[in-house]
Amino acid sequence: MQADGEVVWFWRPDAGAKFRRIIPAKRRWQESPVTGKSTKDTVKTIAQGMPVAESFGRRNTQESEVAMSIRKKRSTRGRLGSMGRPPVAGRAEQELFWRGIAAGLNSENAALSAGLSEAVGPRLFRKAGGMPPAMFRSSAKPLGGRYLSLAEREEIALLNVQGHSLREIGRRLGRAASTISRELDRNSATHGGGFAYRATTAQWHADRSARRPKPTKLALNATLHTYVEDRLAGVVAAPSCARVRRPGLRKDRRWAKAWSPQQIARRLPVDFPDDETMRISHEAIYQSLFVQGRGALRRELTACLRTGRALRVPRARAGKRSKGFVSPEIMISERPAEVADRAVPGHWEGDLIVGSGSSAIGTLVERTTRFTMLLHLPRLKGPGEGPRAKDGPALSGHGAEAVRNAITRTIVTLPEELRRSLTWDQGTEMAQHSRLKVDAGLQVYFCDPRSPWQRGTNENTNGLLRQYFPKGTDLSIYDADEISAVAAALNGRPRKTLGWKTPAEALDELLSRVKKPGVATTA
Repeated sequence: MQADGEVVWFWRPDAGAKFRRIIPAKRRWQESPVTGKSTKDTVKTIAQGMPVAESFGRRNTQESEVAMSIRKKRSTRGRLGSMGRPPVAGRAEQELFWRGIAAGLNSENAALSAGLSEAVGPRLFRKAGGMPPAMFRSSAKPLGGRYLSLAEREEIALLNVQGHSLREIGRRLGRAASTISRELDRNSATHGGGFAYRATTAQWHADRSARRPKPTKLALNATLHTYVEDRLAGVVAAPSCARVRRPGLRKDRRWAKAWSPQQIARRLPVDFPDDETMRISHEAIYQSLFVQGRGALRRELTACLRTGRALRVPRARAGKRSKGFVSPEIMISERPAEVADRAVPGHWEGDLIVGSGSSAIGTLVERTTRFTMLLHLPRLKGPGEGPRAKDGPALSGHGAEAVRNAITRTIVTLPEELRRSLTWDQGTEMAQHSRLKVDAGLQVYFCDPRSPWQRGTNENTNGLLRQYFPKGTDLSIYDADEISAVAAALNGRPRKTLGWKTPAEALDELLSRVKKPGVATTA
């Protein structure tokens, strides 16, 4: 036995260090039995960056590791990373933001309703791919009372600074003292080995700890990933196995297999009936495409979807889009009953046929005679090619002002008896219908959303026109004379519904009954 305070040295040449088993209250420095030098001269301190031997022979540690072990022991939890840039929106603000998106607000207005700046809204929307995180969906369960809120953490921080005990803080908040103790231990910031509890930092730590991220099914299953990607973006090949290249200008919408996510999900059990690992829902595929943080499918594959959208559009927003100019009194349900039986002429149906590059041609069809009139809608001069007024007409040529002028210019050549009403879909090109009524004396009625059968005559005529203007072609290359020639050819076809008369002949009969001088004829 050694006396108290006596130092016993153990020298290990292979370790290159000297150990002592008992450290007295007053440090003593002994000479090394090998070198004869004092250990104070040979052993560097922690501040100098060299390891120091402990009394019980544990492995040597650096200063940063020793300090971290002390802080870790004091705070009873592992090392926490830096907060970095503070979040632009907390959990409560994000919940209000996505609630506004679900109600049909755009990103800017939803951000304002949540108490955020307008610039934050589009940023949150794009980051999530237009899809609310699971915790903010309408189907998500609200947080239970067992979780501390930001308001409670602010109260804890205030009472803790004032020096109240854990039991007193818990009594005021209606929480157990152990809950307050764990909160201070887990979510306090540690600086220099001490505690610094702040509500915002604690809330950030709690939100980060509450996450349960896991790799997606497509990221884990390579076979399933290959199957889904091939059905989405697989190359279209001819029976001769030669690649088929899509003609046209839209290179971003190249020809691909382009299966929808639902088709892929429903086909998997057919192709792999005995392999349960080859199963995935169509919603999981959409999430992998829209939310890039999930790390499965590339964002470029969204071009293979039918819509080509890179973000999901909320249903409530799509239902409210571009309907501000439509009022209940001009809906198709308010249209006179004489329009339906086609007995009275002068009621028209209209629409646009759209080509590549946002080109378009307007179509007007008279319900009784099936007479067709086409609207020439040339593109306007682009930026730098002519004067451009702020909030001016659309450069595509089929904006509201251009369509109104084209309809007025074309239909005023007919007598008033043949200008009774016009039925159109709810496209924005008819936003100036009030001025059209004044200029052309034509009452406009709008169909119900997504109800093209309410303009059946016009839809059938558009199908006939596609023989002359195929889909995907640039319609702006045709001038007014060429469009008029196509209209004359269509009006010269005999129709079974007219007793094999042509629409031009049927309209001429109506014009002869009017007997009004100075009107246009179809001869």
